[in-house]
Amino acid sequence: MAELWDAYDVGFNKLDNVTLARGETVPEGVFHLVCEVAVKHKEGQYLLMQRDFRKSFGGLWELTASGAAKKGETPIECAVRELEEETGIHCNELEEIGRVVHMNTHSIYVEYLCLIECDKESVLLQEGETVNYRWVEKEELKKDTELASDRILLFIDELQ
Repeated sequence: MAELWDAYDVGFNKLDNVTLARGETVPEGVFHLVCEVAVKHKEGQYLLMQRDFRKSFGGLWELTASGAAKKGETPIECAVRELEEETGIHCNELEEIGRVVHMNTHSIYVEYLCLIECDKESVLLQEGETVNYRWVEKEELKKDTELASDRILLFIDELQ
């Protein structure tokens, strides 16, 4: 069964009686919600996750745990779920730092920051999603050319 998503307009208003399905064409003027979570350790480093080589942009690094919101899921619920699935990190205290509308993919990205204090070696990799991780200083984020997406870098100042 296909993963179902709620539909939104470009103003982030949920469209009643419209359901989208992963893999199906999204109509013009309609968007689905994607949440991304950047993880910052209280010591100051950021978590980078390396994408599985079988995925698009395989082998590149991501500053965020991310994924599409399921039907009925709020942005924060999606962000908490994706963070735990992709890193093993459970955190309910996320700060929204911005939103980006991506017209080509019919996606509205809600960007979050998670500040954590944990054992840096306790990060879990998700089979089929990630193959490695590393902790980096903020300065390295600005010059890292191996990132799968630089969307989160629009909010680099908010990352503190």
